Amino acid sequence: MSLNWLAAAAVAGVILGAGPVDAKPGDADAKFQAIYKAEWAWREAEFPGTERGEAPLPDRHASVDAASQMRRLDHWRDVRAQLDGIAEADLSPDEAVNYEVYTDQLNTLINQQKFREYEKPFNSDSQFWSNLGFTASRSFHTAKDYRNWIAQMRGVPAWFDAETVNMRAGLARGFTPPRATLVGRDKSVSIVADAPDAEHTLFWKPFQQMPRSVSPAEQAALKAEAKQVIEHTVQPAYAKLLRFLDTDYIPHATQVLAAEALPDGKAYYQAQIKEFTTLDMTPEQIHTLGLSEVAKIHAQMLVVMQETGFKGDFPAFLRFLRTDPRFYVKDPQDLLNRAAWIAKRVDGKLPSYFGWLPRSRFGIEPVAPDIAPFYTSARGGTKTYLLNTYDLPSRPLYTLTALTMHESAPGHSLQGGLAEEQDGLPDFRRDVYISAYGEGWALYCERLGVEMGMYDTPYDRFGMLTFQMWRAARLVVDSGLHHKGWTRAQAIAYLHDNTALADHDIEIEVDRYISWPGQALSYYLGMMAILEVREKAETALGSKFDIRAFHDTVLSMGSVPLPVLRARIDRFIAEGGRDPMPVPWQNTLKGAKP
Repeated sequence: MSLNWLAAAAVAGVILGAGPVDAKPGDADAKFQAIYKAEWAWREAEFPGTERGEAPLPDRHASVDAASQMRRLDHWRDVRAQLDGIAEADLSPDEAVNYEVYTDQLNTLINQQKFREYEKPFNSDSQFWSNLGFTASRSFHTAKDYRNWIAQMRGVPAWFDAETVNMRAGLARGFTPPRATLVGRDKSVSIVADAPDAEHTLFWKPFQQMPRSVSPAEQAALKAEAKQVIEHTVQPAYAKLLRFLDTDYIPHATQVLAAEALPDGKAYYQAQIKEFTTLDMTPEQIHTLGLSEVAKIHAQMLVVMQETGFKGDFPAFLRFLRTDPRFYVKDPQDLLNRAAWIAKRVDGKLPSYFGWLPRSRFGIEPVAPDIAPFYTSARGGTKTYLLNTYDLPSRPLYTLTALTMHESAPGHSLQGGLAEEQDGLPDFRRDVYISAYGEGWALYCERLGVEMGMYDTPYDRFGMLTFQMWRAARLVVDSGLHHKGWTRAQAIAYLHDNTALADHDIEIEVDRYISWPGQALSYYLGMMAILEVREKAETALGSKFDIRAFHDTVLSMGSVPLPVLRARIDRFIAEGGRDPMPVPWQNTLKGAKP
């Protein structure tokens, strides 16, 4: 697509989600906009480096000490009180939608501070220190970027000390990830602490190939300064953190698994459910729904198993899939190449299912070796699809198509790219990720692969179903662990018996669910919401239903709670299935789409 989508939308007289371009806000709209714009500017100052795209690299880390955390809680409560002074009924339709999204977002931020999530700043899946690795992997364009990166590295000791104080406070009140999920998670710290020199650390990555915009003399000076800072400031800070983790934190972390067993646990787990699903469901409701969905998908898996011609029962088929060499590669590059081929095949099919595509492009890279042993199978974003090539016998090819569609396009990379380009939406809808929406969309895209003709063999379709089963089983496992008192072994056995996931992946995933309560619930519940509103639209619109217009509508919203999504599709139906992303040549080409 050669035209800037915003320019095209302006020609058509519409900015997505914002109403007519010449609309002037009323008093309630203006008051609300002033509140959220001021809060967003404050938030960007509080958390440097949150700007989208290739914004300049900041020279500092966000403050994480308890005083800063309490100050944030007070600020967000004050903003919430300001919102109470606005009658939602007085807002224009578009700002009323923004109000619903923003209020939900504020409530989540307040709950995170209220339950002092900052006292548990890492889990089996994500660690605060690992964020430095992602920063080191971004693009550096100017000498200032490098100077700011060096300034960030100088700030590592103070940052780690503040996080250590937070972790000690969590330790004192029994608010930690369970000890069983932390075994070996110190490896990414020891890799830096024990590196022989700066050049063997992740911090050196930006200096391996510096841009021509930095003169040779300045390159040499920056490298010399960085080497000094890494070896005499950063590595000692990592060594100090490692001693704390190995001596104090991990040995004394809580042994209970259930979130409901943590301080104020029942309220905490319910808040986690609300944050990650945006729904008011109880753990019991989620568990019951999960059991029902698992049974439905199991029946579908049996049908596809028969299509393969396999002679044997379901457990035997799972053993066959986990052990037969035909389903695995021996070279990490081979896995990356196959994922790239799948992604490129998807590219050719996208115009039949989406009216608008993002300008941004993503690359495919292996997960960094320091985190790969305990990292999930893949993770996608606007710029990068990270694929885990560690332990290749646990990376089956029959799930690679579903995995790639989830993490790249039409999943996370496409959705995130379109969200960033929606200039007509407030920043808090473009730059904040709501898990139920984002993960629900990505899981929906795995199923969409059936319509797109992406699953070439019954094994590929079984792989897609095993991923569907994996997410449905999460409803059972997460609520089982955090509400019903399941053991880690019970959770592992449930996934082993119901999915074709590799045992290594199952253990990594279960530890993630234990240490990150509620996050695993977002996927299946989000997908169910999208499937429900699509079925509703297809039924209501009949021959007028256009899959491209439906997808454009869902993706035009940025990131929103599921009730807001449902309301938007009701409007889509009422408008006759009109595409919210009009292009200026539609009228002359009788509705033709790119």
